Amino acid sequence: MSSIWLVACLLLGMSTIAAQAQLKLLPVPELQQVFGGGFRTITLTWHNPGQKPFSQELSTRLYQASSATIVPLGTAPWRSLEILPGQTVIESASLVFPAVNAETRFVIQWLAGTNQVLGTSEALVYPPSLLKELKSLAGEEPLAVLDPQDLLKSLLKAAAVEFLDFEDANIENYPGKLVIVGPFQNKTQMREGLASQLRAVAKKGAGVVWLLPPPERKEGRRENLRPSFYAVPEGKRTVVVVQASLTASLSERPEAQLNLIQFARLALHPETPRLPDLP
Repeated sequence: MSSIWLVACLLLGMSTIAAQAQLKLLPVPELQQVFGGGFRTITLTWHNPGQKPFSQELSTRLYQASSATIVPLGTAPWRSLEILPGQTVIESASLVFPAVNAETRFVIQWLAGTNQVLGTSEALVYPPSLLKELKSLAGEEPLAVLDPQDLLKSLLKAAAVEFLDFEDANIENYPGKLVIVGPFQNKTQMREGLASQLRAVAKKGAGVVWLLPPPERKEGRRENLRPSFYAVPEGKRTVVVVQASLTASLSERPEAQLNLIQFARLALHPETPRLPDLP
């Protein structure tokens, strides 16, 4: 974090001292990520540590931040918030984030009245065309897709990424170098012999990303522990097997799309697992 950014954060928080005694905006475990260009929902956790109920109309003030500047984008009303003494509540807020061309940090002030800052939160905003990077990873040939729910295909079309649909074709005949299989709603959507087909196309030289369906919940039985993803070398390339949670809600979560891109890179350029570099 640069010194300029730190000073900006301190300036934003100077007016929070009086309000924090009555209401606190609790920190989130991870920085929230959304797409730009419209209304997006972020999650907030409020806590009233005081002895009196809190009841007031709140508004938001949005800033676009960089390493050198922080630009105010305007103030908008949010909603009336009522919280009892000692109570903690989780709220969602729908905010308008502008379109961006690359990952951009935004700061949101939460105001009571005209200028009393209850707290600040941050969000990383992304362009909706993140999956465009798959085009360069696939190279000269279009990437191959087996997507029975048409979730990934619609996103690829919106990002102008050319692909070959293998819904009714044998994926072993694919001549290119990148295959993405899934998402699947359940195991019944996966064709018979899929694992053998993916093994064969990987041996021919295609990197494969296999997005598994969500695990089936069986009453009275605990699910076996499985890694969130793992890479299986097959001949010239690798099949990366991915649990459904890492790419869930592809159309809504930038993190899911960024994960998919990272798995595609790993399928094409596998890395040897290493122990973490701990201090």
